[in-house]
Amino acid sequence: MSKFVKVALLIVFSLYFIDANAQWKKPKWLSNAVFYQLYPQSFKDSDGDGIGDLKGIEQELDYLQNLGITAIWMNPIFESPFRDAGYDVSDFYKIAPRYGTEEDLKQLLTAAHKRGIKICLDLVAGHTSDQHAWFQASTRADSNEFTHRYIWTPSKAIVPGSFFIKNNYPRNGNYLKNFFDYQPALNYGYANPDITQPWQEPVDAPGPKATRDELKKIITFWMDKGVDGFRVDMAFSLIKDDNNLTETKKLWTETRSWFEQKHPEGVLIAEWSNPSNSINAGFHIDFMMHFGVAGYPSLFFNEHGTFKGEHPFFDKSGKGDFLLFWQNYIQQINSTKGKGYIAIPSANHDFQRPNCGNRNSVQELKTVMAFLLTMPGIPFIYYGDEIGMRFIEDLPNEEGSVLPDGNNRAGTRTPMQWNSTANAGFSIAPATYLPIDPNPKRPTVEQETADKNSLLNFVKSLIKLRSSSPALSNDGAIEALYIHEKTYPVVYLRSSGTERYVIAINPSAGNVTAKFELENVHHLIPVYSSNCIIKLTNHIEINMKGVSYGIFKVQ
Repeated sequence: MSKFVKVALLIVFSLYFIDANAQWKKPKWLSNAVFYQLYPQSFKDSDGDGIGDLKGIEQELDYLQNLGITAIWMNPIFESPFRDAGYDVSDFYKIAPRYGTEEDLKQLLTAAHKRGIKICLDLVAGHTSDQHAWFQASTRADSNEFTHRYIWTPSKAIVPGSFFIKNNYPRNGNYLKNFFDYQPALNYGYANPDITQPWQEPVDAPGPKATRDELKKIITFWMDKGVDGFRVDMAFSLIKDDNNLTETKKLWTETRSWFEQKHPEGVLIAEWSNPSNSINAGFHIDFMMHFGVAGYPSLFFNEHGTFKGEHPFFDKSGKGDFLLFWQNYIQQINSTKGKGYIAIPSANHDFQRPNCGNRNSVQELKTVMAFLLTMPGIPFIYYGDEIGMRFIEDLPNEEGSVLPDGNNRAGTRTPMQWNSTANAGFSIAPATYLPIDPNPKRPTVEQETADKNSLLNFVKSLIKLRSSSPALSNDGAIEALYIHEKTYPVVYLRSSGTERYVIAINPSAGNVTAKFELENVHHLIPVYSSNCIIKLTNHIEINMKGVSYGIFKVQ
């Protein structure tokens, strides 16, 4: 190919990317969305086998509606040997029997939609289980339609790196894994294939093209059943040797254009943790969380939990720093404005909850939620965080909960705590998927519903305020009023049109003061405030006691 042709093609693609991005439309329902991440095996067991299921979820939809939830993301519910809690899929077109049937899913969708709640599934796009029929076919010595659907070396003597897994299959080669050894990587091709390494096929080779087609078939199959979208697992990982992610972005740009044409109200959520990349490539939502763009761990990760840290901002010691998160967050906001949404989750199935270690009081957790539910973007509440469920240490390795580095995720996956009956109302089984929090003072939905000062009722009130206030909504603007290096509190402004709110957060145990300027202020009305006093003179002064928050409407 001549240099002129290459340049021409690059220009054509660039124009296509720009045009596609400009034409994309966000589903209107996202502007007021509040997501709830629901770990299906741990939410509610309806049949007494100790494992949560689809009918159990359906039984608790009224609770979620009353909380203010408008959308659910469920972790994988597809057929699986469950060596990695369902992220090792053995059939993308079947519901795992332990969760129920396809009819159960249809009933759940109908019931959720009647309540104004969307449901998104978890799409494991980059790999399968080694028990999947596609992979088993690819292990055969003879050539077949699945021979090039995974990445295999041409000989068992060739092991190009630690991610290639030696095996005893009939095929004379070794396969590339995507995460655990039993999760062979699907072949989407290499961005820069080396012709001396024949397993590195280009992205337009027949195998990678067939894999892309299958991805669309899976999406179509479930969207046609009535689901509202997908969270895509490891969305950044599909194309190999793509250091600048050029081919990965092309893949998702094309997928978004196709998806939006067929399902204009559907949503694609990335597990990428780099919104600037993922949203500009076509996703509606991406996270800032425990990897990728830096900042989230510096807010929350202390010496306990799956991933450990030192001196997070949300800690009574007052030794944390908000600035790293803030600088990266603003950079991400500016690069994605008007195109999609950043989500700052309360937690997820891979890392610890806010209630972790010595951050465990209701007041501390209210301070966390006051922050999370007054930020722009789309809130993602991990099941149980609204009642303050805690991360539980020293649990067994259950369904691949222990990562290759030895860190255990089980402590954030324990069963939902509904009431004071056996197994906290999660199940009537004698034994549950994971043990219930053994603390006799564990929080429950029942107890917190009845307590007007509970975390649950606080979260419910914040969601209600958010949904009724354009300035605090997903699309409202944000700017710093008092954010400095290693300084407490943080104070920021949310605004939309003439509506403005000042939010102040002090997770430290010390008394702190912030002074700042803000134009056109006549009154500052406290909406939700705890141990926080605001004064308006020739400037604004906020005096905050330890572990406090304030939400003030500007008039």
